[in-house]
Amino acid sequence: MNYHTHVEVRTEEQAQLPHSQQQKEGTTFIRTCFNVINTLSGIGILSMPYALSKGGWLSLFIFFSVAILCYYTGLLLKRCMNGNLLIKTYADVGELAFGKKGRIIVSILLYLELYFVAVEFIVLEGDNLYKLFPNASLHLGGSYKVEGKKFLTCLVALIILPTTWLKSMGLLAYVSFGGVVASFILVGCTFWVGAVDGVGFHEKGSLWRWNGLTRAISMYIFCYCGHAVFPTLYNSMKDKSKFSKVLLVSFVLSTISYGSMAILGYLMFGENLTSQITLNLPVRKISSKIAIYTTLINPITKYAILIFPIATVIEYKLPIQNSIIFSLLIRTGLVISTVVVALSIPFFGYIMEFTGAFLGINVSILLPCLCYLKIHKGYKGLGLEFVGIIVILVFGASFSIIGTYTSVRDIIRHV
Repeated sequence: MNYHTHVEVRTEEQAQLPHSQQQKEGTTFIRTCFNVINTLSGIGILSMPYALSKGGWLSLFIFFSVAILCYYTGLLLKRCMNGNLLIKTYADVGELAFGKKGRIIVSILLYLELYFVAVEFIVLEGDNLYKLFPNASLHLGGSYKVEGKKFLTCLVALIILPTTWLKSMGLLAYVSFGGVVASFILVGCTFWVGAVDGVGFHEKGSLWRWNGLTRAISMYIFCYCGHAVFPTLYNSMKDKSKFSKVLLVSFVLSTISYGSMAILGYLMFGENLTSQITLNLPVRKISSKIAIYTTLINPITKYAILIFPIATVIEYKLPIQNSIIFSLLIRTGLVISTVVVALSIPFFGYIMEFTGAFLGINVSILLPCLCYLKIHKGYKGLGLEFVGIIVILVFGASFSIIGTYTSVRDIIRHV
């Protein structure tokens, strides 16, 4: 997800620039690497230890396989864009492959993914604030009292709300560049808690867990849901021929970050892990507080960036345009809706599973394969690669159905 970072809105804005202007402002190899890493390094890092605990140590091989597969489908998207200067966004790729219906389907999936990640941010904020302030509450007169996590979740929404009213997201985009740094801070603080603050790395964990494998894979896929912005990042490069190397470097570094967090957390807490590693950290330790506060700051800066493209589309489609009051109502309504969903389904891990299994697989695995086969109609000459893509489609579609069913079932049971 993790279009899950500043890049989404920045690239949406880039996509609307004239082509000549984009070329003039083309990004360098290093800057593009940073942007892609920032796209991939999202809130999924918090749940990597939990995902590993669900699948067992051997599921690390599946995790690495997912990373390789998503890297490959990123290359397929690049091939779809090669030589076509009209393609600016993922939706353009869908339209090139399947016409207007393709654009509509891709757009719906992308906006749904953005929305559910925004819900994840609200749940994340509420959970971690409750970890720090378990006795927080608000009296509304009489005997009515809003306690604990509900109060803190609503408080976070009020803090975030003004950021969604901004029409220009440039400032927030630059602020959220700290996403990559935040990921390394989280890994460093987690290591410090285990090595220095007395928690240790004594848990053995399970070698393999069949009953939790579906959950683990869904979360692994969630971590690599960055394909939504690959087309615009590719289009913004000065030297597009280096984009394959950008993907390679970015996926390797992100995988190291995710894998390190997963292994450290599982060695520290074993089967006792919660859906977010920060909820397991001893809150009285300075390193734990740094990790939690780092976790809290990032969503506040990135939430508006997720909501911005959704709000923009709604404002454009509805008849009342260029109205400040109307825009504020739309954005406020979106915030309220994510809070309602977050309070109704306050399960960080289950929402992540659903997003990974249903939206992540479709956006990051199935659609790149389908678009590539449709655009390159001479696929019969692909040989073994064509067979491999068909295998990916079959297994990807099958797991998407199973993973979506499992996550929805778990959400319904716990609600």
